[in-house]
Amino acid sequence: MDGPRTLFVASTGGHLDELIRLRPRLQPVAGQTHWATADTEQSRELLAGESVSWMPVVPPKDWVGALASLSQARRVVRHSGVDRVVSTGAAMALPFFVAGRLRGAECHYVESAARSVGPSLTGRLASRVPGVQLHTQYPGWADDRWRFAGSVFDGYGPAAPTAALPSGGLRRVVVTLGTQAGFSFRRSLEALLRELPAICAPDVEILWQTGGTDTTGLAIDATPSVPPAVLKAAIEAADLVVGHAGVGSALCTMDAGRTPLLMPRQAAYGEHTDDHQMLIAAELAGRGLAVQSTPDELTAEMLLGASAGRVARTVAGPIYLTADPTLASRPPSPAGLEFDDAA
Repeated sequence: MDGPRTLFVASTGGHLDELIRLRPRLQPVAGQTHWATADTEQSRELLAGESVSWMPVVPPKDWVGALASLSQARRVVRHSGVDRVVSTGAAMALPFFVAGRLRGAECHYVESAARSVGPSLTGRLASRVPGVQLHTQYPGWADDRWRFAGSVFDGYGPAAPTAALPSGGLRRVVVTLGTQAGFSFRRSLEALLRELPAICAPDVEILWQTGGTDTTGLAIDATPSVPPAVLKAAIEAADLVVGHAGVGSALCTMDAGRTPLLMPRQAAYGEHTDDHQMLIAAELAGRGLAVQSTPDELTAEMLLGASAGRVARTVAGPIYLTADPTLASRPPSPAGLEFDDAA
């Protein structure tokens, strides 16, 4: 297969979801490919049939953990013989960039769609690795170092809304707060318990996927983690989808043609390490692809507006990972990339 031999690297969650969606738009088109990510239910399902090296989980901003995986990253890069390393972050990207540059591979960091006003800490650190090419999904902060690449959200647009309220009230609701441990988002659940009863049918079915949120004392049937295929099916059948403003949750909802109601986690309440979810929610609301609210401001009218909203898929342009889009890519070597490097 023609095209550069490419190693795709991403932390699980939204970073992996973004990279999978951006992959078909990359120019030059990837030839033989290999992936490096953590071993989770999500990554196993999304990368079924792909060649993958399973890496240790690196929590957000755990630079010690990222550094500890450098030796394994060097083995993956060496064994795969890739020409190009592409990553959307987060901390897992850094050891692979170091390993890739040591072997002369092109390295490309595509900053997350969560970062609408400037690079993340991972992006700032990646910019210090000599030779790493930097790409942003927002033209507003592109400069001579950060090249505008296009956005993962470019493939979606607002569609005509449906009737605001099904007869008798909403019957199927999905609430998804992600699966990352260590961060509770109880405020969102309390707000939903306050507002949902006014617009739901008496026999409403609510899927509460709560991740690391403390649900003690709340009258809900909470499930910390739901298999990705089960969550996807529930979202496709839902009258309303409410989520924290994670990129992965938003993309899954928009894939189903639904407009999510996004309540971003806030660092001031200990709900995340920073306020990047505020940026995601604002960007999607500005594109007409989501309804945005804080838990304190949430109203039944906002929930109904999200329930009525619809999203359509659109054609997104290519993403050029080179300063010269006409540059011919190198052909792959005859050797494949299938190997067992789980150790």
